Amino acid sequence: MILFPVSAVIRGADLRVAAVELTAEFSASELRCLAAKARDPGQARRLLALAAVRDGKSRTEAARIGAMDRQTLRDWVHRFNAHGVEGLIDRKARGGVPRLSASQKRELQAIVEAGPDPVADGVIRWRCRDLKRVIKQRFDVDLAEVSIGRILRELGFSHVSPRPQNPKQDPEVIEAFKKTSTAGWQRP
Repeated sequence: MILFPVSAVIRGADLRVAAVELTAEFSASELRCLAAKARDPGQARRLLALAAVRDGKSRTEAARIGAMDRQTLRDWVHRFNAHGVEGLIDRKARGGVPRLSASQKRELQAIVEAGPDPVADGVIRWRCRDLKRVIKQRFDVDLAEVSIGRILRELGFSHVSPRPQNPKQDPEVIEAFKKTSTAGWQRP
């Protein structure tokens, strides 16, 4: 059993409190073997620091081996004691709760696929700022344009859109207007 001393500073006074105990489950050589096999580099560093503690090095030296400070090493000892070797892996943050539910995203997808109504929506193609207004009206959710772009990419839409066409456009007039050029100059 190795005791890991802990000190606390309360209003400028240095008080010694109970020591944190490193469980005797693994020896120093076993911790080093686990570090060599670890796929997570942070876990490997922490295992090497714990092996140094197991070898009897000071907390400062062991923390230096693990590239951390003494307090962080103490926190990892607590995690190691509570969760074992797997407790030394960094946990991913869950992230925020999505502002639009899955059903709202499906409804947004249908809106984008259907396209805007020029009379009702006042636009001939959807832009993020237009969809922001629609999302606020339909779902009462205020999203940034960047977030809307991210949701559209998630739904499989591309930011590239075809050039808008005037609904009153006549294809015959367009063909007649196109310049028909002969084979112009050529390089000698």
